Amino acid sequence: MRIQNKHILIVDDFKDDREMYSHYLKRVGFEVSLASDGQEALEKAFQTTPDLILMDLWLPQIAGWEAIRQLRADEKTHKIPIVVLTARAFVSAVAVGCEGCLIKPCRPEDLLVEVMRVLDLGEKGNATGAQGGSPAKKVV
Repeated sequence: MRIQNKHILIVDDFKDDREMYSHYLKRVGFEVSLASDGQEALEKAFQTTPDLILMDLWLPQIAGWEAIRQLRADEKTHKIPIVVLTARAFVSAVAVGCEGCLIKPCRPEDLLVEVMRVLDLGEKGNATGAQGGSPAKKVV
């Protein structure tokens, strides 16, 4: 896997989700930053320019949809891939400029497969080390 030096920003107001996904992605070699609301997400994205953003939609301060709109409107961040990670998806994530959408709850292994797909990092089947299991609930 070519994941060294790949930085992921996880944006979720639910601490347990942030920590679970962060721990798993760090364990396989990603650099990870965390944000708990839309304002913090924008600040960190503009400061660090991550390789990928995992964005919840229902956030305090600035909603995820608005944060995505602002990221897409800025020259520094408009090309950062964004995967929506939410418990409620009403609109196609692709329609608002995102590269994918996973519905929570989502197993960390399934999240990794989606991250690998979006970042085009090669062998998705070998990325998780998982043996079978149910696929992620995915909406695009």
